[in-house]
Amino acid sequence: MDISAAALTKRYGPLAALDALDLEVQGARVMALIGPSGGGKSTLLRAIGGLELPTSGALAVNGVDPSGKDGGLSWRRRNGFLFQQFNLFPHLTAYRNVTLPLEKVHGHAPEKAKSLADESIERFGLAAHAHKLPAQLSGGQQQRVGLARAIAHRPEILILDEPTSALDPEMTAEVLELIGELATGGQRIILSTHEMGFARAVADQIALIAAGKVAEHGTAAGVLESPREEITQRFLSKVMRFA
Repeated sequence: MDISAAALTKRYGPLAALDALDLEVQGARVMALIGPSGGGKSTLLRAIGGLELPTSGALAVNGVDPSGKDGGLSWRRRNGFLFQQFNLFPHLTAYRNVTLPLEKVHGHAPEKAKSLADESIERFGLAAHAHKLPAQLSGGQQQRVGLARAIAHRPEILILDEPTSALDPEMTAEVLELIGELATGGQRIILSTHEMGFARAVADQIALIAAGKVAEHGTAAGVLESPREEITQRFLSKVMRFA
């Protein structure tokens, strides 16, 4: 996974969620974004996924400008997304939440959609819950449905925004284990997380995002164990104090 951002800026009125952000990533298998809340991690993920149009600057992911002529809907279809709010269709069963995008977004015939959904549902241990509506599922189960939906079409990149933010410790461990298995299986992933132990275990590169900029970027071991920048040192001293 290659990412190149130059002076990437995203403004919402007077607020610069991304402020002339520069980032160069080459050959990453799993990229983790860490940093304080409100620093721009979610906005960067949405720009990478083609869900936010930058105000200015340049962005390329695997050679594609997500907001350019080669990006847009085609780019979004190539990738998988899971955000802090699970965004499941509340009136559809877990199974139908997986098959519907396969049919309507990715253009698969119903039988092919069912085949892909069966594989994904089974992979995440959801067969016994496939008939349930989201309201009948626990938070961890809903998150697993979201993951099953995100990977069912075999995405180029899986984009995860704080995938465990709304989960209790037991469910957090369960979902992180599933994401780790995806990474081990070769899935390219970029995610934001406050789970430093998980980031150290699965990510090969880490970027700390703060105030709309990349404060530090390097290998997982380098950033977490030998941070160069004072802002990184301060952040890690806080989040790892009780880890």
